[in-house]
Amino acid sequence: MPLALLALTLSAFAIGTTEFVIVGLLPTVAADLGVSLPSAGLLVSLYALGVAVGAPVLTALTGRLPRKQLLLGLMALFTAGNLLAWQAPGYGTLVAARVLTGLAHGVFFSIGSTIATSLVPKDKAASAIALMFTGLTVALVTGVPLGTFIGQHFGWRETFLAVAALGVLAFVGSAVLVPRNIAHTPPASLAQQARVLAEPRLLLVYAKTAIGYGGSFIPFTFLAPILTEVSGFSAGAVAWVMLVYGVSVAVGNLWGGRLADRWGPIPALKLIFALLAAVLFVFTFTAQQPGLAVLTVLAWGAVAFGNVPGLQLYVVRQAERQVPQAVDVASGLNIAAFNLGIAGAAWAGGLIVEHLGLMHTPWIGGLVVLVSLALTGWSGALDRREGVPTRLAGATAHVGH
Repeated sequence: MPLALLALTLSAFAIGTTEFVIVGLLPTVAADLGVSLPSAGLLVSLYALGVAVGAPVLTALTGRLPRKQLLLGLMALFTAGNLLAWQAPGYGTLVAARVLTGLAHGVFFSIGSTIATSLVPKDKAASAIALMFTGLTVALVTGVPLGTFIGQHFGWRETFLAVAALGVLAFVGSAVLVPRNIAHTPPASLAQQARVLAEPRLLLVYAKTAIGYGGSFIPFTFLAPILTEVSGFSAGAVAWVMLVYGVSVAVGNLWGGRLADRWGPIPALKLIFALLAAVLFVFTFTAQQPGLAVLTVLAWGAVAFGNVPGLQLYVVRQAERQVPQAVDVASGLNIAAFNLGIAGAAWAGGLIVEHLGLMHTPWIGGLVVLVSLALTGWSGALDRREGVPTRLAGATAHVGH
């Protein structure tokens, strides 16, 4: 594999870290800036909204720019956003910084796969994409707990400074290692993307993605305050619990991919959504006991992202049947749906915390996941009616959004 792929992987690692590290820092940020936990939760919501907008809209608008120049511009924007967060004088500036970095995130993962595949022979394309997305998985396993640790011991601002330093390294690596002339086909226009959104079967998949992840992120956004205020963990221990969660996510993602390959996406998604809902209901009762809380978080991580491979595989297979000329667009819009789900969940979770209390987020999140389970069953019924085989062959895509 060419060294340029390592620069892309490092970029993915930095971006994945800044997306999720805020979850472990919410109580610290809220206390320091003098805002409520629901207001702090909007830092998760608005970042995800930036990703959801940035991925389709900005990718289409920047489609004719040379890939290397665009990549360097994105990492510069990402670094600037994190430096702005480091020096943010108040809550409003921090919100603006999060939106900026979210915009960079959305476009990066839209173009990253095409850059990665251009660097290798065709028979190694899937491996190149997988290596790049490994940066996201590693971010969940190491970057998020380490960033949480830095924030708990040195201040949340220093976490963003550390992520900005990663952005600088990724920028330099890309400038030195990524070739100047990368051939590319301009991405789909906004009109072409709109045509994909007119397909009811694809809209059903996007609804499953947004609602399924939304249910999980309603409590996950407020995991740190639950661990400190309900489970009784110290602020410093939150980083270790996030490490447990990240390791479990990495294992669960691989398990989910194998399950989707073996059973087909719909049966795999039914099982994973059912398990996810069950874990969230259980967490409502186990959060009060530190040991049981950690075990439940471990189980949560195993199923929280295990549905990514099945959802991505299913949306690609549906797109091949419904809009074969725009499969990449359909797949990219599923990533936007994922982030719309996170954005809505963080906002809804804030309302739940404000009006009902922290411990109402897990069971309500479980109910929301059950909606996604019902939509998955509906998709399966429609497939049977149309004579589509339950098992759809094809390689799955692992964590990447």
